[in-house]
Amino acid sequence: MIVVAAPWVKRWANATVSVPFERIRTATVTRGDLVRDVSVQGRVVAAVSPTLYATASGTITLHVDAGEQVVAGQVLASVESPDLTNQLEQAEAALAQRKLELDRQRIDTRQQALEKRKAADLAEVAVVAARREMRRAEEAKERGVIPLIDFEKAEDDLRNADLAYTHAVADADLHDERLSFELRASDFEVNAQELVVENLRRQVYALSIKSPVDGIVGDLLAEQKAAVSRDTPAVAVVDLSRFEIDVMIPESYADDLALGMGAQVLSGGQRYEGQLVAVSPEVVNNQVASRVRFIGDGPTGLRQNQRLTTRILLAEHADVLMVQRGQFLDSGGGRLAYVVTGERVAERRQIRTGARSLGAVEIVAGLEPGDTIVISNLDPFRGADSVLLTD
Repeated sequence: MIVVAAPWVKRWANATVSVPFERIRTATVTRGDLVRDVSVQGRVVAAVSPTLYATASGTITLHVDAGEQVVAGQVLASVESPDLTNQLEQAEAALAQRKLELDRQRIDTRQQALEKRKAADLAEVAVVAARREMRRAEEAKERGVIPLIDFEKAEDDLRNADLAYTHAVADADLHDERLSFELRASDFEVNAQELVVENLRRQVYALSIKSPVDGIVGDLLAEQKAAVSRDTPAVAVVDLSRFEIDVMIPESYADDLALGMGAQVLSGGQRYEGQLVAVSPEVVNNQVASRVRFIGDGPTGLRQNQRLTTRILLAEHADVLMVQRGQFLDSGGGRLAYVVTGERVAERRQIRTGARSLGAVEIVAGLEPGDTIVISNLDPFRGADSVLLTD
């Protein structure tokens, strides 16, 4: 009896506190890959859900009803804007007038250029005649049958004819340059007016509000035949072919969030891969608004505002010591653990923890692979160095 009781006596002697074994939970320290993550409830939203606006002031006419199926390019509403239509008509009339004036100017330009060239040609003829007279004067002078004064007059007439021809040609060239410049200026005016007309036509065309995507009409944001101003919301369209997940992540994870992080979305018992594509720069009500986009084909049959469990993968730590998460992290402050020995004794040990995931925590120091520790609440142990785990 003394030999049998000796181990029990030793255990009772070393343990200052006893706790029933059935009241605790244990886990074994292992080595593996730890994925740090956060799980939240996400809300399904359409990836593309544009709101269409009135592009001008006027009276709006709705051509669809809420919930109606529409295709890209279909006219959903139209705005009647007499002012804009009148501006377009005036601009088109002004453009037609400028084009008419430009055509008239081209005719006048050709006529004026012809007159200038005619004057230059006549001056050239005068030069030819003056040179002929000069040759006659030179022959007469050689024969001595012409007075000197007549010979000098023939020379003066030739010089005058040459000078007149030179000026006539220069004047014609300068006149052509001036007319060409005026035509280019008129061309610019016509082009500017064409831009005005094109812009007004675009605005009138935009009075027909068309769906940019295939989908359904979400909400009618304006009343039928109501007077609207520019940029008044008119129709909301929802593209149900592509969905994303809006998630609200606790503020404690705000510093760890980054675009491109992996995500997993649970739907219908299956996991679908996703990626974090948007993170709000501000914290609202202790939460950070973010958005997850499916990678590849997402689940089918989703509905707007449907709730799905979404897991954000914050970081991955390869080949680390880790153990299952439990209440010991809170009650022990992440610095204390009780290692269970083969004699049903839990010994207190100082530890240091690292990264944490939803299901595990990294052990940086204080434990070894294969150690079994208590992961339930450590308050019943009352900080004792050794605790007896009774049956």
